[in-house]
Order: sequence, then C-alpha cells, then structure tokens
Amino acid sequence: DTDWTMAAIVGTAGLKPVMAALEAGGTVALANKESLVSAGEVMTAAARAAGTTLLPVDSEHNAVFQCLDRTAPERVRRIILTASGGPFRTKSLDDMRAITPAQAVAHPNWSMGAKISVDSATLMNKGLELIEAFHLFPVRADQLDVVVHPQSVVHSMVEYVDGSTLAQLGPADMRVPISYALAWPDRMETPCEVLDLPRVGRLDFEAPDYVRFPALKLALEALAAGGARPAILNAANEVAVAAFLAGAVKFLEIAAIVSDTLARYDPAAPESLDAVLAIDAEARARAAERVKDCVV
Repeated sequence: DTDWTMAAIVGTAGLKPVMAALEAGGTVALANKESLVSAGEVMTAAARAAGTTLLPVDSEHNAVFQCLDRTAPERVRRIILTASGGPFRTKSLDDMRAITPAQAVAHPNWSMGAKISVDSATLMNKGLELIEAFHLFPVRADQLDVVVHPQSVVHSMVEYVDGSTLAQLGPADMRVPISYALAWPDRMETPCEVLDLPRVGRLDFEAPDYVRFPALKLALEALAAGGARPAILNAANEVAVAAFLAGAVKFLEIAAIVSDTLARYDPAAPESLDAVLAIDAEARARAAERVKDCVV
C-alpha cells in the first residue's frame, strides 16, 4: 500500500502509473501534466472514486493551489497563469523562421529539459497548463487566462469576485513548489534563494500574441472543444517537438503540424485509459506522416 506518490514520469509513458496511483487512493503529487491533458476526465473520475488527494507540482498550478480558496470556488472570477514568454518573446515571425534547437532550449529564466524548453518557446507549455488547470481546479474553461510575465517572479494569480487578486511570488526554482507538495499541509525550509524584490526592481505583464505563438491558441481551442482534442494536441506536439529537436522540421512548423493533425483526426471522446492511449497512438502516427512532408 502507498500513502503518497510523486508522479513525475515524463510524457504519456506516465499515464498508466499515474492511473494506478490515483486508483490506490492516498495523495498523488502530480508533476506529469500529460496525465490531465490527455486523460483529464478519466483521471479525475478515478481520483474522485478512490478519494485521492491531487497535489499540483508544476510551479504555476502549485501557485494557484496556494492562492485558491477551495472552500468557496464560486468566489473565484479568474485563474491567471503566468508565462515568461520564452526566449523569443520579442522576436518577429521572420526572425523565428530560422530558430535552431540550441536557441529554443535556452530558456531565459528556468533550467528545464529540452522538450519542455521548446514548449515554453512556442507557448504550447502554457496551453497544456491551461488544460491541466481546468481539471485541477473547480472553474470553467472561460475562467482561465494567461498573461506574459518575463521576470518569472509571479507564478500565478487567482482573481476573486470582489476585485482582489492573490498572487504567489517566488524565485524561479522548482524546489519551491516541490517542497510545498512534499510538506503539505505544512511548509518546510528550503535552501532556495530568498526573493529580493528591490533587486528585481520591476514586474512586467503583457498579453500573449496568438499570431506569433499560435500553439497557445490551438491549446485554448482544444480545451474549449474538449473530448479527444487535448489528447490529440499533446500527442502531435510531442512528435513535432521531437522532429524539431532532431533537425527534421523548422521551429514554426511545430504548431502547423499540430494544427494539421487536429484538422485530420477527430475521434469520439475517450471513456477509458485504453481509449486515450489508442487516440494518442493514432495522433502520433498522423503527426509523423505530416513531419515527412516538411522540408528543412
């Protein structure tokens, strides 16, 4: 028997282990976003049936968890996830046509793996996080929003109906949300650098640009449509990012491959984990065929 599980296997490889942990009950600290992106309805139903407590480990969702009054969700107007904007926040579309994998993985604030770094550069990562937030928190899809915040000091915000907005601030260090999940409902001391606001000096915010970063819009549309769309989005994106990192496609083709896969494949909503995995496999196959059409 397991009382507490940290689910951190990357990608869809983590779906079956996460489901097993959820069905076992206890507490699951979730660092695998694909579980809720691809199989949100299936996973949350399993968690409810087993009485499992889900603790978000992603910095943005962990920040929301710390700010959200879970006893009165009707008082929440919006949940606002922050995005750094990635390394190409100020670049034009013409500039992004020649982006290399080495440039895309060079995140300005966070130290992350190659795949998630590319997702941050396209803003797909923020789109996936919106879908995950929809399943984690008791809000409608239209109550979720994104704001670009290049300093990565404010990790997320919860806006209430009275006009108050609560924000969680901290260093860009994953040890903070991980320690919170490990110690919850208490807190533990960490060796993280203390946030020095006078040294930070300023906090900037701007709206995302859906023209230069269409991946975020694709994720919003998948969230609104529901059903199998988020699973297809995630699978196609994983194939496209892997192809980009391998030098098989250009940076701007990542979102195009995802868009084409969504346009060509529209199965019924999955009602089981096996159905989710079948949709994932088919979406990957179709995205891989689309990759073959690309010329680098």
